[in-house]
Amino acid sequence: MEDDSSLLPEDDPLLEDSPTLEDERHELEDPGFDIRSLLQEAEDGADPEHSSSVKEQDTGADKMKRKTAEDRMQASHLRQNLSTLDKMCEQQDLFIEKMRGELRACRQRQDLIRRQQEAMAAEIAAEGQAGNTAAVGRLQAVSRRLFVELENESDLQLRTEAALKESENTMWHIEIQEGRLEAFRTASHEEAEAAGRRLQVHAAEQLCREQEALGKVERNHLLRIRKSLHTQKEHGLRHQKLLEDARKSRRVAVRFLKASLGRIREQEKKEELECQEHLRQRMDAVVALKSSISASRDTLRKFHAWGRAKAELAEQRAQAEKKAILAQGGDAFRHLIHQCRRQELEAQKRAFEEEQKLRKQKIVSRILKEKAEEEKRKKRRPPTSATCQPTLRDKTWKYISDFCEKTTVPANMDTLAWEAAAGSRASRLVEVVSSEFMQANPAADAEEETLAEPEISGLWNEDQKQFQVPKEHLDQKPVGGTKMDKDILARTVAQLRSRVVQKQVVLGREFQGRPFNSKPELLHFKDFDVGKVYKKKITLVNTTYTISYCKLVGVEEHLQDFIHVDFNPPGPLSAGMSCEVLVTFKPMINKDLEGNVSFLAQTGEFSVPLKCSTKKCSLSLDKELIDFGSYVVGETTSRTITLTNVGGLGTSFKILPASEPCEMDDSQSILKLSSLLTYEDKSVYDKAATSISEQPLEGHEFSQVDLQSRRGAEKLDQLQEEAEPEEPERLTTTMPPSEEQTEITLGEITQGDIGPFSSIRVPIIFTPMVPGDIQARFKVTFKNHQCPTLHFRVMGMAIDVPVWVPRPSVDLKICMYDRLYQDSVLVHTRSKAALRLRFEVCKELRAHLELLPETGYIQAQSSYSVQLKFLPRHSLPEDAGKYFDKETRVLEAPMTIWVADQNKPVEFTVHAIVTTSDLELNPAEVDFGYCTIYEAIKTEIHLHNHSLLPQEFGFVRLPKFVDIQPNDGFGAILPLETLQFDVIFQPTKAKEYSFELICKSEINRCFMLSCRAVGVHPPLELSHYQIKFAATALYDTSVAKLYVINSHLSMSSLTHSKPRIGSEDASPVGPTSFEFLLPPDSPITISPSVGTVWPGKRCLVQVAFRPVLPEKLIRQEALPLLNKEMEPKFFRKDLAAQRKGLQRLSFSLLRVQNPDKLFRVCVPHVLELQKRELKPSSDEYQAAQATLARSFQAKFDTFVVPCVVASGYINNRKGSEPLSFSPHNTLYLELWCPSVAPSVVVTSHKGKTIFNFGDVAVGHRSVQKVSIQNVSPEDLALDFSLLNPNGPFVLLNPSGRLRAGETQVLVLSFSPHESILAQETLDIITKRGTLTLTLLGTGVASMVTCSIEGDVLNMGYVIARESVSSSFKLQNNSVLPITFSMHLDSLSRTWAEDQQQLPQFLSSSSQRMEVVGTQNLSGQSVFSVAPVKGVMDPGKTQDFTVTFSPDHESLYFSDRLQVVLFEKKISHQILLKGAAREHMMFVEGGDPLDVPVESLTAIPVFHPKHREEAEELRPILVTLDYMQFDTDTQAPPATRELQVGCIRTSQLSPKKADHPLMVSALLQLRGDVKETYKVIFVAQVVT
Repeated sequence: MEDDSSLLPEDDPLLEDSPTLEDERHELEDPGFDIRSLLQEAEDGADPEHSSSVKEQDTGADKMKRKTAEDRMQASHLRQNLSTLDKMCEQQDLFIEKMRGELRACRQRQDLIRRQQEAMAAEIAAEGQAGNTAAVGRLQAVSRRLFVELENESDLQLRTEAALKESENTMWHIEIQEGRLEAFRTASHEEAEAAGRRLQVHAAEQLCREQEALGKVERNHLLRIRKSLHTQKEHGLRHQKLLEDARKSRRVAVRFLKASLGRIREQEKKEELECQEHLRQRMDAVVALKSSISASRDTLRKFHAWGRAKAELAEQRAQAEKKAILAQGGDAFRHLIHQCRRQELEAQKRAFEEEQKLRKQKIVSRILKEKAEEEKRKKRRPPTSATCQPTLRDKTWKYISDFCEKTTVPANMDTLAWEAAAGSRASRLVEVVSSEFMQANPAADAEEETLAEPEISGLWNEDQKQFQVPKEHLDQKPVGGTKMDKDILARTVAQLRSRVVQKQVVLGREFQGRPFNSKPELLHFKDFDVGKVYKKKITLVNTTYTISYCKLVGVEEHLQDFIHVDFNPPGPLSAGMSCEVLVTFKPMINKDLEGNVSFLAQTGEFSVPLKCSTKKCSLSLDKELIDFGSYVVGETTSRTITLTNVGGLGTSFKILPASEPCEMDDSQSILKLSSLLTYEDKSVYDKAATSISEQPLEGHEFSQVDLQSRRGAEKLDQLQEEAEPEEPERLTTTMPPSEEQTEITLGEITQGDIGPFSSIRVPIIFTPMVPGDIQARFKVTFKNHQCPTLHFRVMGMAIDVPVWVPRPSVDLKICMYDRLYQDSVLVHTRSKAALRLRFEVCKELRAHLELLPETGYIQAQSSYSVQLKFLPRHSLPEDAGKYFDKETRVLEAPMTIWVADQNKPVEFTVHAIVTTSDLELNPAEVDFGYCTIYEAIKTEIHLHNHSLLPQEFGFVRLPKFVDIQPNDGFGAILPLETLQFDVIFQPTKAKEYSFELICKSEINRCFMLSCRAVGVHPPLELSHYQIKFAATALYDTSVAKLYVINSHLSMSSLTHSKPRIGSEDASPVGPTSFEFLLPPDSPITISPSVGTVWPGKRCLVQVAFRPVLPEKLIRQEALPLLNKEMEPKFFRKDLAAQRKGLQRLSFSLLRVQNPDKLFRVCVPHVLELQKRELKPSSDEYQAAQATLARSFQAKFDTFVVPCVVASGYINNRKGSEPLSFSPHNTLYLELWCPSVAPSVVVTSHKGKTIFNFGDVAVGHRSVQKVSIQNVSPEDLALDFSLLNPNGPFVLLNPSGRLRAGETQVLVLSFSPHESILAQETLDIITKRGTLTLTLLGTGVASMVTCSIEGDVLNMGYVIARESVSSSFKLQNNSVLPITFSMHLDSLSRTWAEDQQQLPQFLSSSSQRMEVVGTQNLSGQSVFSVAPVKGVMDPGKTQDFTVTFSPDHESLYFSDRLQVVLFEKKISHQILLKGAAREHMMFVEGGDPLDVPVESLTAIPVFHPKHREEAEELRPILVTLDYMQFDTDTQAPPATRELQVGCIRTSQLSPKKADHPLMVSALLQLRGDVKETYKVIFVAQVVT
């Protein structure tokens, strides 16, 4: 059934945005109101009387004008209304016709449905009679559907009729309004016709006027044409001459340009080589720097290792010394204090000696300074008699030397070496100071002279008496008199003479090279005049590694009269800093000078080269050869040559032919042979000329340059002599020296003066007289004999051919087959008469090449243009023959121009590269196979260009279900290039496709590509065919949802398209099963992966993405960790084996054999590592996993998961028999899975995320701390998953925020309440991902068994004040060590409170005794247990000893012993009982006559004598109940038992051993009969 929206016109402006017929009435009402308003406006406009009545109220001329304008506007408005009404009428007619058609179709569908209902009713009746209930139900469902469709059609008919009626009403309104405006339409039509007639009359009049003007214009045009032809002819002649001049100038410019370009390229190559060399040097420097850094690091490591070794050795020595002192019985601490004090004293002594030596050096420097000043003063004044006497300074110097000799006596070798080094440094300093003062300038001396005063007045007077040296001082050694001092002084002097003050070493690298660089590197005073003063500044830059000093040494002797250097020492200069030096040059003689300005730095001497040059002449020619080219005999042309002087001295010159003799010296005759060069050898000669022109001709350099140029000229002359015999056909006219040259002459300038730094242009005139080559040689001589003679050569060619082609080779570039190419060939003539030309093409190429016209006339001294047409056919390679090269595809076609009355023709050649225009598509046919309507298939095709030209192309007229990428199949392909395209096929319906793709080139050639495919409509569909997961961290999970939908409800093709494969039968309606086939080892989980969807239903499927690290990669990372763990074990075993096997070998042999044994040991070690399996729970595995997770680089994976579809319910299959899945109905789900490194990682526990609390006793708690770090660049808010509130795991310190780079510690506790294996996961949730922590723990119940049965330990009877012991055992049956403690209730804090309550026998008659019964009167516990505390290992047994020690007699001693585990849990409660008697023999039994609680009023008696007195006779009540119920039968007697006991004792009996123990007792019978008996108990003690 068609969509309801098709009933309305899509382009109807009245019914825009009308999707369905239900909204049709609302959509039609609005245009109706628009029409009515429009009709109302038309009515108002059609009533001129009403409007005129309103307008008549206004008066005046202005109102009349306004009335006419308003009338025109009203008429225009009415015309617009008429056109609008016409358009609306046409649209309403179209809409009414369409609605009527829809109404007819609706009625036909109703008739069809009614007929189907009748047929369905007949079938229902037939099936009901047949008793087919299932068919009746199905047919009734179809009948109900038909009834619903009939109702829908009826509603549609009603809506359509209403819309049609509304449209007809609107149409009637439009027609009524058009009838009202019919009068205006007629008037408007008549007015338009009248206007048309007026326009025709006006057009006829305008045409006449234009024809008259056209005649005048044509006459003027003819006059202008005649005038322009005359002007054009003059311009043509002038233009031809200008073209010839331009061509000549261009040829000359091209030659110069080529030469300049050659020099530029050479210079660029040179610069490029220099740049490469500079880069290579920098790279070498970087490599050297790296190597030096690594070497420095190695050296530092060695120094650190040596330092540690020395410290360890010192520590060992100290320990050994300490042990030795302790072994001798001394005080090691006192020795250590004395040793520290001794070291401090030695350090103070060394510091004092160093300070003393520094003071000595200062005094020495002052003495040397004063001595130098005194010597200068002596030089300025004549010597006197007092000079021979020793001065006070000499005495002071001698005293200091004597003192030094006394103080430098070495105490040991170390002190001597240190003194020698100090002496060398002092002597070096003295030498430097003396050298600095010797080089001081006079101005400073004058200042110091004025400031120098004697320390003692009158000390410097001449009349001072000379000091007489005592005799005892004559035998003392002079200063530096020892051999060591002399050697040190000699080495210092040698070092100072070599200008090396000290070496500069930074970071272990010694500076070598020039300490300062100068800018400029060469100080050049050029072209100086005698008597003038020149000044230049140079900049010195410190290039050392650190701070350095610079001092001026001076200039050489031969420059001291002319060069003055002003340099103020700047002091210490850091690396890279600079200072300036001013050099003044005042020449006195006109002579070249060379020398150096010397400076001294800390690392050595350096100098700046200095050069002073006088004015000289440096002359050169801009060219050595002038080539006029080809000229017709009789013409005249000229060229110029430039003479340039780049020197500062001028001279006179004269240009002469080379044949004329002149006075010249030897240096000028050297270059004479250069005039014999030919044009062909110019490249060789240019090198020699360039070397002459570029080098400044100064002084002694002339001879070498001239010698080089002469050798080059001789070589070039030899080459010319060898080349001349090989060209016999060339006509060369060389004028002999005796003949006068008339063709090539000099211009007006042949001699004159050339100033410094100037140039002169000399003209050369060429007037050919005889055809052929003409050459001439000239020389330039100079008045200055130092300037060499310059030579140049002039050549030209005279020709007499009148017709020529300026382009002897016509290049058509690259041409394609079957394409027309045109070009014009210009022919010139020098003849003064018109000539007939005939153009001829070789016969092989006449079918492809054509020259038009074939015959023509060229006017005198003009040009003629010929049209060249080239249309290459595919038969060109066979037709052209030798003119076409099939490999290179190059065509060389000779063309001939025949000139009348001339035997020799004019030839030119046409060049072209002919190529094809074919494009090749590969493969030629594409088969897409089966493709569902929910997916697209992409295949690759290649487009190859066989042409040598780039071509534009495009795939045109593509079907809607085909797309070509990139650029939608359009682009340009380069010559011989192959492009790759993706053809994307996405079917729209299930059918068989067969189509062709058209690729069209820019020259309108089409290339076809055949394609075929089969469209498949599967019975199931997915809600999403592509899922893009968010960036998921490692071991995090992202979940997406989709639905599998079964929309196949009926087999009717009217409601929807039926699922089928191509043109096969449709799939049945019913349950359809699916199964997702995941790729192996993929991080994707789909749940459910298998299911069945009923028609009209959908199934929810969850897709989870959890990126993990590959198992193999983790094992590779964990292998080094295992290697580190297992290496010590194997090496220990190997070393033990080596010690056993190599006891008799020497240490050197052991070192040689160790590497082999180590290698042999590594082999089983690696094998064992390979055999060992890593478990995911092992520490190495988890550490490797954490390391890889932190260094994980983000990656993007794409997975395509196929979903196969089969008809039927999946539970109906038999056993494991699969359903009939069709591979063509397969759906594909594309997953985009980006995985990133986790933003929050665990930094503790080696990065493990599995935390095992181990075995924890029930009721106890174990705590672990976990450190997490935020490794992302932003702050993260933390959320934690909810742990089981009744579980054993608890997070103690949750945090809400973790800043970037911050580390937090989470505290987790495990408190098991029962014996259970617990496992939970704690998720740390952030916006960047989730970190899952797995918590494991085992709750272990503390199972302890006791060897006492019934939990009652009865200690029996004990004689008072004696003790007895009993033991029992506790066994730990759990896997944990158990901490235990033994507690007695009598020792508890609550026992005193319990005693304040009423006794138990008063409240309960059944229980007389308390748990804690009678205790010792001394206050000590009657029971004791050992041990009280301890730990029981798993599976072990602990023995306990209970001791019963009563201090008085009682039968009610009791206490309770509690076994407490882990200070919390009470495991066992053992009731302790015991009784005490005063005697060994006792009798008990009968009825109780006492209470179990002792009276507090009883006074304890401890003395034996008083105890016997205090004893009382204790009666025993025995109650006998005798009852006789039957008098006939004799009743049994009443009996009671009394127990007589004897207590084992350790006390010695006072009686003899052979007498038995005897105890007597009175037995009184009280009742009806009272009797008394004496009972004697006798006991024999057997040991």
